[in-house]
Amino acid sequence: MSLMNDLRTELSILFGLSEPALKVHALKNLWAQRTDWLVREDLVLSNCSMGRPDKPTLKPPKQVPSRKPSSHEGLGALIHSVCHIEFNAINLALDAAWRFEHMPKHYYLQWAQVAFEEATHFELLSGLLNDMGFAYGDFDAHEGLWLMCEKTQDDVLARMALVPRTLEARGLDATPVIQDKLKRLTQPLTPYAQRALEILDVILRDEITHVQIGNHWYLWLCAKQGLNPQRTFLELSRTYRAPKIRPPFNEVARRLAGFTEEDLQALNEQAAMD
Repeated sequence: MSLMNDLRTELSILFGLSEPALKVHALKNLWAQRTDWLVREDLVLSNCSMGRPDKPTLKPPKQVPSRKPSSHEGLGALIHSVCHIEFNAINLALDAAWRFEHMPKHYYLQWAQVAFEEATHFELLSGLLNDMGFAYGDFDAHEGLWLMCEKTQDDVLARMALVPRTLEARGLDATPVIQDKLKRLTQPLTPYAQRALEILDVILRDEITHVQIGNHWYLWLCAKQGLNPQRTFLELSRTYRAPKIRPPFNEVARRLAGFTEEDLQALNEQAAMD
């Protein structure tokens, strides 16, 4: 892909690609050209639709079958669920970068990098699925993460508060839980489970940075608009009916991702009230 257009325009084109492998390949090519990127912060882009592959079949979260990872198929289903999250995360980052105009140039550069890193995660997980005899799309999935993206498409402040700072931050809490579940399967671990653990280590490391980026721009927007971050977060959560954030919280990872002690106290207090 050649940057005949500005970066945001190119990212909007990638956003519309349906084939996961093509989307990942195009992102890698775009990343390789990053020294040549041009960014038009003031460009207002027409709305475009996210490209969706025909598979996986999307169902409400409670209708997605639950399988125990102790079986080969169950482990494949678990890896597939994380792989699906990473595919959605590619599109979340692309959407954050092309959709919202009049943000600082660094905002767009950071979300382009996040999209590239999410594509790397997806490639690692889909490769593991292939080695196991499966493919992305073989198992049912849900679209919970993307629904909040649609709800916040007209408000960058709400997007930063409720997607990276809320939904993606839940991944910081969930990843160690998944890893512990894998470690309890068998000893020694099967090669597939061991590779899954290693990939999850990479994902957790990178997701700390991704959530930190969301936190940074949320706080930047609050400061620019003269808003109290904690109060505004609660108001946005109610307005957009964000999912409840439930413990256990990975407080170490959340601190690294930019959550303050006040943020963590508010999370624990809210959890105690639910």
